Amino acid sequence: MKTAVREADAVMFATPEYNWGTSGVLKNAIDWASRDREQGGLMGKPATIIGAGNRAGTARAQMQLLETPCETGSIVMIKPGLQISAFSPMRFDSDGNLVDDDIQGLLKKHLDAFAEWITQLALPRDFVKHACEMDVLWKVD
Repeated sequence: MKTAVREADAVMFATPEYNWGTSGVLKNAIDWASRDREQGGLMGKPATIIGAGNRAGTARAQMQLLETPCETGSIVMIKPGLQISAFSPMRFDSDGNLVDDDIQGLLKKHLDAFAEWITQLALPRDFVKHACEMDVLWKVD
């Protein structure tokens, strides 16, 4: 996973919502990826969060998850957000593929905005040097 993050230009976190929160598995994966202090790790990496879930469309899970990549030093695009209510038979087919044209349009809008935002960031590692004060204290670079 660390190699995949290093090789990516940006990271998109897609979260479900469980009991008003994000997936523990996703949180753990981000925690492990954040331990990579090599060039290309999460520090300074452009990121965004999307999700499909309950009637609120993962709004609460996304707000909870937002704290984690921000703490890793990722530069998270907040707007436009994308929260999809997944409990509609017309949104996804039996294989889990998104088939709703309106939602596909919203996803395309989000991806287009994310791609444009990524290109506007100039060498984010130049201004995101430390994820937290502990990195400075322990001189982790």
